[in-house]
Amino acid sequence: MLERIAHVALEVGRILSQNGASVRVAHEGARMIAEGLGVEVLGTRSGYASFEITVGTGRNTITRMIQIGPHGVNHRLDFAVRDLALRASTGGMTPEQIESELARLQRETPRHPPWLVALATGAACAAFGRLLGADWPSFVPMLVAAGLGQGVRHLLIQRGINVFVIAAIIGCIAATIGGLGARLCGSGTIELAMMASILLLVPGVPSTNAQTDIMDGYPTMGSARAVWVIMIMVFAVTGLWIAESLLRIHA
Repeated sequence: MLERIAHVALEVGRILSQNGASVRVAHEGARMIAEGLGVEVLGTRSGYASFEITVGTGRNTITRMIQIGPHGVNHRLDFAVRDLALRASTGGMTPEQIESELARLQRETPRHPPWLVALATGAACAAFGRLLGADWPSFVPMLVAAGLGQGVRHLLIQRGINVFVIAAIIGCIAATIGGLGARLCGSGTIELAMMASILLLVPGVPSTNAQTDIMDGYPTMGSARAVWVIMIMVFAVTGLWIAESLLRIHA
């Protein structure tokens, strides 16, 4: 029984970690599951690629670890699993029922269609471009560049391409389209248009989680996330630099 309970608690921690939750939230979710199933959580540990928990009852204890896959952001699934952990914490559910509900949530939690995400991403980047000082002639090029960049990023992620390589590719594609489009539209803020076109690559949730984890007392995980954020930005800027070279723009 301890084996089953540890496994389902780890599954909850893994799903939360992979979908945008901070370490504190992932640990709390796993703890609520375990305690709702009648055992005591003696310890939890989070790494960037693993999640570990120790549970016990009386003199019997067990420690188990699970691998964490690629980190992403899916707030719908994140909050659905949090709700499940809250329900399970009151008791009345078995490990099998929780596992079945987790499988259902991962399978049935809806996602926005890719075209809508691309359109919203393009609009957001274009709006940020205006806030940063880009002129109106560059608005549509920024929207199109960021939207196409998001669409290509979605396809590359589905193909399992390395996330850092994706950042460089999208940085180059989006900046080139945004800069070229702004130039053709007679914009006087081509450099700003290129920068705004790659704002979709800024990892906002991981950046926030990195700070939150460090402040919550998990410096190892927070530092790992911070390094990941820095690497993403380095590759994104590399793509932007290549685009500037292609368009012969020297800021």
